[in-house]
Amino acid sequence: MRTALVYHEDMTAARLLWEDPEYVSLLRGTQALDTQELRALSGQYDAVYFHPSTFHCARLAVGAALQLVDAVLMGAVHNGLALVRPPGHHSQRAAANGFCVFNNVAIAARHAQQKHGLQRILIVDWDVHHGQGIQYIFEDDPSVLYFSWHRYEHGRFWPYLRESDADAVGQGKGRGFTVNLPWNQVGMGNADYLAAFLHVLLPVAFEFDPELVLVSAGFDSAIGDPEGQMQATPECFGHLTQLLQVLAGGRVCAVLEGGYHLESLSQSVCMVVRALLGDPVPPLSGPMEPHRSALESIQSVRAAQAPHWTSLQQQGSAPTPRPGTCSADGRTSLVLPGGPTFKAAEAQASAVLSSLLGQLHLHPTPPVRTAVALTVPDAALGLPPAVLHQEGSAPQEETRAWARLHEALAQDTAFTALGKVLHLLKGILDGQVSSGVATTPAAAAMLDVALRCSLSHRAQRVLCVAVGQLDRPPDLANDGRTLWLDIRGKEAAALSPFHVSMPLPGTTGAFLSCVLALVLPLAYGFRPDLVLMVLGPAQGLQEPHAALLAALLRGPAGGRVLVLVEQEPTSQLAGILARVLHGDAPPSLGPFSTAPPEDTQALLYLRGQLEAQWKMLQVAAPS
Repeated sequence: MRTALVYHEDMTAARLLWEDPEYVSLLRGTQALDTQELRALSGQYDAVYFHPSTFHCARLAVGAALQLVDAVLMGAVHNGLALVRPPGHHSQRAAANGFCVFNNVAIAARHAQQKHGLQRILIVDWDVHHGQGIQYIFEDDPSVLYFSWHRYEHGRFWPYLRESDADAVGQGKGRGFTVNLPWNQVGMGNADYLAAFLHVLLPVAFEFDPELVLVSAGFDSAIGDPEGQMQATPECFGHLTQLLQVLAGGRVCAVLEGGYHLESLSQSVCMVVRALLGDPVPPLSGPMEPHRSALESIQSVRAAQAPHWTSLQQQGSAPTPRPGTCSADGRTSLVLPGGPTFKAAEAQASAVLSSLLGQLHLHPTPPVRTAVALTVPDAALGLPPAVLHQEGSAPQEETRAWARLHEALAQDTAFTALGKVLHLLKGILDGQVSSGVATTPAAAAMLDVALRCSLSHRAQRVLCVAVGQLDRPPDLANDGRTLWLDIRGKEAAALSPFHVSMPLPGTTGAFLSCVLALVLPLAYGFRPDLVLMVLGPAQGLQEPHAALLAALLRGPAGGRVLVLVEQEPTSQLAGILARVLHGDAPPSLGPFSTAPPEDTQALLYLRGQLEAQWKMLQVAAPS
């Protein structure tokens, strides 16, 4: 089974891994309290409302999280989502807080450590409120990396804590393992969330190398929610999930937290499930330019965390912006369902979400997720049964017409490969196939034809990621319809905003910096209809690196990726690439290694040359 949705009654049997038995006993006793007693007890906590069924429901929520972790770590499923209420991330060891009774995700992390022996766990909290309960539990523990973004407004938003700011990085041995990214304005959208992942979370997460990813999946950070007042659309959470799936061998367990706008919540959850299942997620909507306030927050957290993480040091640093003050003035209270603020936000969001739903229908899931076109059939690739072994070819006359562009494509083997590539490419552009891999001779000529065919067919913007000895066609128009990224160029050069050359990174750390700080920001900013990734002669990438690159490139074009691989009879690379395009996790990159100075300087140079045009490259607010 690929993905688990966990919600059944057996979860009440789960043992509560809680350190305060008196607190558990107190909550058990709420089952027998009358309304007046429940109100009195609730008043002892912050934003908690007990009911006779609270204890039973809270045990179900904990049990769901534990069962999901067991299923993933024992190999019964690849990943999953626990649909639970009440949420948990505010709850502390002996205190309910903020609608939360037991800290579901924190208990799941301890369970993974105690039962399964895990040494490194990443917790990603994208709820709009700071999960202070998780932070308090693990703030001195270097085995758990906790990342939270949250509406903060310089301390004026609930829970009004100084320790929710960027400079709260953990205690003792746990310093650097608490990463807080405070949003100081409302209205953060897709570009802001993506920038936070690319420029803060993912560099640190790859260096940490988790064995399991737990997500405190709160959707009050989505559009329409009156609590968050943010603008991130449902598909954004699918993209965030995809980015997390390249970590920990794809072992991702999401556990529901907040979310108070039902339509926004339901659509966002569906996008997460879509990503967990390995299906393509629709392209991101809206302008891909982070807000200035978001860049100030990213700048602050990178400055606070750089002393603890090599991955942030090697991407360059900027001075810490002037910190805001934590003030009680103008505090914003929790918004309760049914109130006037809730109803106003709900009405405003309904029209936006209806429009978004219509746009999502324009990107239905193709009948075939992944297809492979091989020049020479290879039964040893070990592909999943659902991957289509394409035997079809474009009509001879069409193939012959395109072959006239390059003498190398007129030869028998190359001509046969060209027909298969054209057929596969047409399937992707027509929406019948999501992604594909083709082995081919003459990769440079094949890329030129694939690019021209795409632009003449239906693609308005094509991203070309060329790795190896592959030159950009000299007559290719520099009209903004093509973005050409040359990895393994002779030197770092921004020949135009749409033609970028980068030497092949020499270490794992340098490769990750190149992909996270350059390739993906450019790709998401360009918003292509199709990604062409080509591994040509002397491409030099190790198989895990090539697989990671392919997996990450699924996002910008909504899964429409065609990978062309220069034919190598002994290589299993085509099979590995097909599996990651199909939704499997890429192989581990191995131990993190520092980028050499020349690679760091090349990255900083290119970012400086390009960030005026491509705003997703920015990691600090403009001065």
